[in-house]
Amino acid sequence: MSAKDVLILAIESSCDETAASVVKNGRTILSNIISSQIALHTLYGGVVPEIASRKHIEKINQVVEEALTEADVTLEDLDAVGVTYGPGLVGALLVGVAEAKAISYAKKLPLIGVHHIEGHVSANYIEHPDLKPPFMCLIVSGGHTHLVIVKDYGEFEILGRTRDDAAGEAFDKVARAIGLGYPGGPKIDKVSKEGNPNAIVFPKAKLEDPYDFSFSGVKSAVLNHINRCKMQGEEICEADIAASFQKAVVDTLVEKAVKAAKEHHMDKLAIAGGVASNSALRQAMKEACEREHIRFYYPSPIFCTDNAAMIGVAAYYEYKKGVRHGWDLNAVPNLKLGER
Repeated sequence: MSAKDVLILAIESSCDETAASVVKNGRTILSNIISSQIALHTLYGGVVPEIASRKHIEKINQVVEEALTEADVTLEDLDAVGVTYGPGLVGALLVGVAEAKAISYAKKLPLIGVHHIEGHVSANYIEHPDLKPPFMCLIVSGGHTHLVIVKDYGEFEILGRTRDDAAGEAFDKVARAIGLGYPGGPKIDKVSKEGNPNAIVFPKAKLEDPYDFSFSGVKSAVLNHINRCKMQGEEICEADIAASFQKAVVDTLVEKAVKAAKEHHMDKLAIAGGVASNSALRQAMKEACEREHIRFYYPSPIFCTDNAAMIGVAAYYEYKKGVRHGWDLNAVPNLKLGER
């Protein structure tokens, strides 16, 4: 490694993945360790915050050690420690923040708190060396649906956000309603491939703000359709319901993102977040961008779901800007994008 290399240890524990990564110069991932709790939370049909926090405590040291070993570096080689401090589950976030503070304090390393959504956006930089701001980005996950202009590294202009359910949340609730279980996103994606996306026309919310989203209506429409079928003794085709619901959500996401890119004269559009790994969304967005001559970027699925590599990338650009946090850094469960 050259003398100018910047090595950052990153920690992510905002929900149910305990993750650590070592990132070199903001773009090269030397290690990316993720300990998932999905199997555990599947028993309860969703993430149980108290259980998530306890599991993070059990796993965090081991995950950090694995990340350092895989990257073939020691704590002495690091230039800074980056950590997600919000938004997320407060107990889960606190575990990561405490770990990062302890390492930072013991080794006298700069501490950099990272916004979780900024991390998701930054995941696109890992595999696309040519991608630089400004560009349009659609962030779609279990907790967030945002349409933003990435003006610079870590600098965002929010054009639209969801008024109610996030896209991923709607996927989880619909998956539960049709008996697919948790986690809903991957299961709906899979079963939709066997269904007819035009079997049922589910509504798309019309909002005053053209860039805002609402998914509670389509979720309710799916539940009403299932109830009506049950009351009238009609057969319920899970694959058709899943495919039709997925189409309604994907069409909305694609239409708004492409419209925003065109109206703001952006020739680059990226997607980020857990739902960005949905195959129907990726395909529809790719086709729409090709039609409109917009370059389309998306991370590999491993970088769409929660991971520490994306946090390390975001931390690098904050580090370069001179952002440093003190020992009073705290978990902020409802941290807004753009807030410090």
